[in-house]
Amino acid sequence: MPWSDEAEEYRGRKTCESPFWQLLNEHFDEFEERYDDLFARQYGFYRPVISHIARKYLECGDLHQGFARVRCPDCQHEYLLAFSCRGRWFCPSCHAKKVIQVGSHLQDNPR
Repeated sequence: MPWSDEAEEYRGRKTCESPFWQLLNEHFDEFEERYDDLFARQYGFYRPVISHIARKYLECGDLHQGFARVRCPDCQHEYLLAFSCRGRWFCPSCHAKKVIQVGSHLQDNPR
């Protein structure tokens, strides 16, 4: 891959600073506990997939949950890349990444 002067250094996301992440982290357990009393009548039973998706989002981008070590074969510069939740539609970062991937695929393969 040719070198580009326009390339920027990778900067990892700081998911814990997101207001959405903080809201879920602080209140999701209480939401789960009180769902039946407050929301079940209007919205139906609590679906287990909700808990799975929310917890995966809270782990997204956290180095403690797993990472890959990325190293440049030329200069040997390396960094840690935290695993993502791949929560398309729920996780703003993963959704944006997926939209870019799909969009570039459509540009490469027009119908």
